[in-house]
Amino acid sequence: MKADPLFMPEPRKIASSPAGRSSLASDEALAISKHFAQYLQPQIALTNEHKQEVYGLRHQVYCEELHFEDEKPDHIECDEFDARAIHCCIRHLGSQQLAGTLRLITTNNDNELLPLQKFCRTALTHPELHPRNFLPRQICEISRLAVPAAFRKRQTDQFAGVATGAINESTFSVQELRFFPYIAISLYMAAIAMTYKTRRFHTFVMMEPRLARSLNFVGIHFQPIGPCIDYHGQRAPFYIDSRTIKAELSDGYRKLLAIVQTALFNP
Repeated sequence: MKADPLFMPEPRKIASSPAGRSSLASDEALAISKHFAQYLQPQIALTNEHKQEVYGLRHQVYCEELHFEDEKPDHIECDEFDARAIHCCIRHLGSQQLAGTLRLITTNNDNELLPLQKFCRTALTHPELHPRNFLPRQICEISRLAVPAAFRKRQTDQFAGVATGAINESTFSVQELRFFPYIAISLYMAAIAMTYKTRRFHTFVMMEPRLARSLNFVGIHFQPIGPCIDYHGQRAPFYIDSRTIKAELSDGYRKLLAIVQTALFNP
């Protein structure tokens, strides 16, 4: 089975209850947050050069690794929504490689649709929580989360080979390996920080229900607003008002969010 860069592994099996898993996730995040900045740097891609690096990483993951999109001759994965998107990324300081990216797509008027409005409108069945019920300047969509294979798997994962995302342990230190499962969640923290910064609190995303369940352990409670459809695999539309997130985050992840915010806005 192909590794999915959108899947954040659930906490360790030793925590059998939901409360135990949530507590364990928080404790691990708190421990990781103490050393996060030593290895990983959240960034916003502002220059054309930086954006091209993001598009290249997306091509690597979406086109070459997962084959969600056709490969492009220029090895750049870019579409019509990128011009009005905020591109968040995480850089691995040791190698200076991008360890992950996602984008926050914005709208400015009623003619600018979010991707899920354009491509997945039949799945938007919730009568109140529909993008059209909010002002364009109040909404956004999280999209194109991509983490390359080298940063997707922990030392403890029992998989081998690049195709499944195994890490080359001669390249990364044991301590660094602990951080990689948190790259995806750190990207979500960067997106949340940007919703605060831009005051686009009504946030939408198409994702796998299992990712939504995993995010619940963190305290990020996305609400389903429609059924699963075949969209790069089985995905459903979800909504969250990001103003509710800080109060619901576990202590460890609240600390991680603060670290990400500081890195993005006060580097």
